[in-house]
Amino acid sequence: MHVDSTEQCFLEQRLGRHYCQLRLSLEAEREYRGSDKNRQGFFIEHWEGGRSLIRLALRLSLMQPLGRRNARALRIHHNDVALPRLPPAFHGYTLLHLSDLHLDMGPGLVEALIETVRGLDYDACVITGDFRAKTYGPCQAALDGMAKIYPHLKGSVYAVFGNHDSLRMVQPLEDLGLRLLFNEAVALRRGDQAIYLAGVDDPHYYRTDNLEKAGAAIPENAVALLLSHSPAIYRQAAGAGFDLMLSGHTHGGQICLPGGFPLYVNTGAPRRYCRGTWRYHGLQGYTSSGSGVSIADARFNCPPEVTLHRLLH
Repeated sequence: MHVDSTEQCFLEQRLGRHYCQLRLSLEAEREYRGSDKNRQGFFIEHWEGGRSLIRLALRLSLMQPLGRRNARALRIHHNDVALPRLPPAFHGYTLLHLSDLHLDMGPGLVEALIETVRGLDYDACVITGDFRAKTYGPCQAALDGMAKIYPHLKGSVYAVFGNHDSLRMVQPLEDLGLRLLFNEAVALRRGDQAIYLAGVDDPHYYRTDNLEKAGAAIPENAVALLLSHSPAIYRQAAGAGFDLMLSGHTHGGQICLPGGFPLYVNTGAPRRYCRGTWRYHGLQGYTSSGSGVSIADARFNCPPEVTLHRLLH
C-alpha cells in the first residue's frame, strides 16, 4: 500500500502542497528507520524500549489481565454544549465523538466498540485521529477494524488524522465512506441553516495543521466546530474564532493514579485541557480519553470512552 502520484496531487490540494510533502517525507523516514531519531523532541509512542518495559512491568505485577479488561469497558459520556449563536434548526444536534481507536492494538477492542455504539442516538459521527496502533509499519489490520465498525455508525462520519496515521490510509478509509478533513471544512446543513465543521491534520508530531486554510471557507459569523487530534493548538483555535474544539490524543493519561491523576499526557498543553470539558476565552473544548489504548493494552483509573456532544441554542 502506497501513495501514488495521482493520490499525492489530490492530497496536496486538500492538505496544502508544503504540508503534504512534509508529511510524506516524515512518513517515509519513519518506515525506513522504524523510529524517529531525526525528529526533535521526545515522543513516548516511538520509544520501543519503553513499550517493552511497561509491558514487562504489567506482566510481573500480574496486573495485565485487569488492565486489559479495563481497556474493553467503554463508557458513554454525555456533554451538553451551549452555543448562543447556534441556528435554531441545530438545537439538539448530537455528535458521536470517537478518538484514539488504535484498532489493531489487541483482540476484542473492535467488538467492544461496536457493542458500545450500537443503538446510540446521534446525527453525525466525528473521529479525532489515531486509527492504528503503531506509528509506522502495516495499516491493514486497522483498516479491517474500521471496516467492521463503519456499518454500525449512523449518519455522516468525519475524521482527522493523528500522529499514528498514514496518508496511505486515506483512500481505503474514504472508500468506506468516511470524510477525512485535511485542513478543510464542510457545511453541516439542516434545511436552509448551516454550521461548519473544520478539521486540521496532526499538530503533535507531523505539525501539518493549518487553521487558516481550514477556516478559509467558513463565513465570518457562522458557528464553527473544529476537529484536532491534539488539544495543543487550543490558543490558536480560540484566536481563529472557533466555537468548539474536539480533540483526543492524550488518552486521559490511560494509566492513572487512583482518583484519575494522569502520570503522563503526551502533550505540551496544560493538564486542564487534557481530559473532558474545558474553556479558553471564547472557545469551548472537549478532550476525549479515547476509545482504545496505546503502548500497553491496559488502562487503570481512566476508562475508555465514547462521547455524545449535544449542541444547544
